[in-house]
Amino acid sequence: MVTPETIELLEERYGQLTLLTGFDKALIGVCHIATNLPVAAYDVDKCIEILMDRDEMEYEDARDYFEYNVQNLYIGTQTPALITTYDK
Repeated sequence: MVTPETIELLEERYGQLTLLTGFDKALIGVCHIATNLPVAAYDVDKCIEILMDRDEMEYEDARDYFEYNVQNLYIGTQTPALITTYDK
């Protein structure tokens, strides 16, 4: 889990990051895109797992909730990046 100390270290290095409330365990790093400020990066699958565990949702409900309420969220130029990983 990402600790307050980790978040403090990230913010010392990158400045104020916009974070997703309740998804600390899914924070995987910081995303750098050439024309933008650094943004917090979250693992999509971990976010969905958090919803399933914390809110006792079935997978499909958690996925739908995430897509509607988190994935489509825009909170300015430092909106967090949502990363989908894959297995080769």
